[in-house]
Amino acid sequence: DRLETILKERDVKIYWGTATTGKPHIAYFVPMIKLADFLKAGCEVTVLFADLHGYLDNMKAPWELLQLRAKYYEAVIKAMLKSLDVPLEKLKFVTGTDFQLSREYTLDVYRLSSVVTDHDARKAGAEVVKQVAHPLLSGLLYPGLQALDEEYLGVDAQFGGVDQRKIFMFAEKYLPLLGYKKRIHFMNPMIPGLTGDKMSSSDPDSKIDLIDPPAAVKKKINKAFCEPGNVTNNGLLSFSEFVIFPYLGKGEFEIKRKPEHGGDVSYSTFEELKEAYRTEQIYPLDLKTAVATYINQLLGPIVKEFQSKELKKLSSQAYPVANTKGGKTAEPERPVDISRIDIRVGKIVNIEPHPDADSLYVEKIDVGEAEPRTVISGLRKFVPQDKLDGALVAVVCNLKPANMRGIKSQGMLLCASDKDHTTVEVLIVPEGSKPGERITSDMFTDPPDSQLNPKKKKVPTATLR
Repeated sequence: DRLETILKERDVKIYWGTATTGKPHIAYFVPMIKLADFLKAGCEVTVLFADLHGYLDNMKAPWELLQLRAKYYEAVIKAMLKSLDVPLEKLKFVTGTDFQLSREYTLDVYRLSSVVTDHDARKAGAEVVKQVAHPLLSGLLYPGLQALDEEYLGVDAQFGGVDQRKIFMFAEKYLPLLGYKKRIHFMNPMIPGLTGDKMSSSDPDSKIDLIDPPAAVKKKINKAFCEPGNVTNNGLLSFSEFVIFPYLGKGEFEIKRKPEHGGDVSYSTFEELKEAYRTEQIYPLDLKTAVATYINQLLGPIVKEFQSKELKKLSSQAYPVANTKGGKTAEPERPVDISRIDIRVGKIVNIEPHPDADSLYVEKIDVGEAEPRTVISGLRKFVPQDKLDGALVAVVCNLKPANMRGIKSQGMLLCASDKDHTTVEVLIVPEGSKPGERITSDMFTDPPDSQLNPKKKKVPTATLR
């Protein structure tokens, strides 16, 4: 009813938003096809590059990369629309931080937070925000900001994937509590990825990037899950239904085959293609070859545009690749917290004074490995040797080994001291703990770094001080 009322008076104003996180992939063609339909119908369409949302979603987009990611998304989305012959002059492009940091918007975030329950915020973001055991407050803010965007963009409707439906319901419930009207919501289906599950930027095996060259597309398609006769969980069929057939318009879906393999065939509707695949009139290789051809047709203009020096530079800046050394890829940057430190329960099985240093002990510590580690500690002036012999201790196990007066130390004992450093005691480990058990916090559950880098400015061991 609301839609019909608006159409009697003027064109409908719609917005589609995307958080600027991982690189966009071919599944983005699904909403792009629908945006083209909206434009052909005379709708006023706004595309929102939600950079702030990308940061709030467990910092998928680091703060220092927000602007670069937003620029990359704008460039690649515009290139996609051009490949579909969508006139860009009918579109409006907006970046989230252009208005989401204003005084009025910020006050509305506070107003919204005073009426939204923790339960509703979690529920709304369940299919969109990355789910972790101990969610950050930022992720709970995400649905509220998306709801407020409808008001601040001045639209009648929001368009998004079916994974957004809980956020849409959230917006319909809470916007009226702030005195704002409900909006209309449109949704597009989510297509399976190449592995059979949802296509995701965080899973490289499930997706094809928009700037993948033809050879890479063909290789990924050939490895895709495509079971003979399976039409219910088939990413290639789904992509054909929601992208290729709309892209072809009145054209036919063509499959090129050698005469001995059945010869060329074509289908004017998706239902015909689906039935042919279900009855195994066409086989996985037939479908894969045809889909790869059409995907490369779609990506051709995008790949060509991203050959420019400016866009190549933007791509490398927005998505920097970790440096490599000795054939090993460096670990990506992570937040500086205690989870990055490999702290384990250790048992001192042997302890002797350091032969060349009056203040040091040389300990052999069992940390659950095949052989005890040699650890040098500066406790000789503070703790008697007999108190440490056989004691359970906390050991940092992922420091770079260091030579200490001619003996290599493979870890560090954790201790506490008073302000003047006149009293030093080893940390107490609960009785019953076993050597090798990792000491963690409920708030920080990620795996530790393989080795801490002491040369970096932000060293996680600083969190222990």
